[in-house]
Amino acid sequence: PQVREAIFGDSGLYEGMRKGQIFIDMSSIDPMVSKDISKELDKKDVIMLDAPVSGGEAKAIDGTLAIMVGGPEKTFNKVQSILKSMGSSVTLIGDIGSGNIAKLSNQIMVAANIAGMSEAMVLAKKAGVDPEKVFQAVRGGLAGSTVLESKMPKILKRDFKPGFRIELHIKDLNNVIDAAHTLGSPALLTSLIIEMMMNLRANNKQKDDHGGLIQFYEELAKTIVE
Repeated sequence: PQVREAIFGDSGLYEGMRKGQIFIDMSSIDPMVSKDISKELDKKDVIMLDAPVSGGEAKAIDGTLAIMVGGPEKTFNKVQSILKSMGSSVTLIGDIGSGNIAKLSNQIMVAANIAGMSEAMVLAKKAGVDPEKVFQAVRGGLAGSTVLESKMPKILKRDFKPGFRIELHIKDLNNVIDAAHTLGSPALLTSLIIEMMMNLRANNKQKDDHGGLIQFYEELAKTIVE
């Protein structure tokens, strides 16, 4: 709703848009909404790209975001250099809305990665095995991932300062559910992880980094991974 308000609300962007302009929406929203907004902008001959990002605050600061773009290739080519000033990876996915489909796919995989890591490390701790040693042992194997490298060191330090807040991941996963229901695609893991995050929100942890999802498992197991 915030994107719609910024465009179509009182004194919104739509009032000043002119034929031939390009509008790039870099927020993470329901891809069906991106398509609807694009249709409205077509009435003014304004071309829209949806270009959500991944990488969190750190990559935003150093300009190395992964940017996923949906829209006409000709338009993408015109603005690619602008996007590359913010991202080390800029990929045209397909038609309008496909950028946000890619972002939602990313958010499913990140959430599932964090949940799997959390479940595994709580198991290790309950068994009396050092989670740090488990991390070192698995990071070079098939279980190794960017998520593991980014989140596990902070968990071991009990550092849940947000790079990407739990409440924002809830928002993205709710968009996954909406899109999945519209398309008739199953979202079983997403539904389960939303409930874990909602539990943390109920316990006032919604502003923690999404790596703080491990706290859900820790509470159930009555143990702390550190």
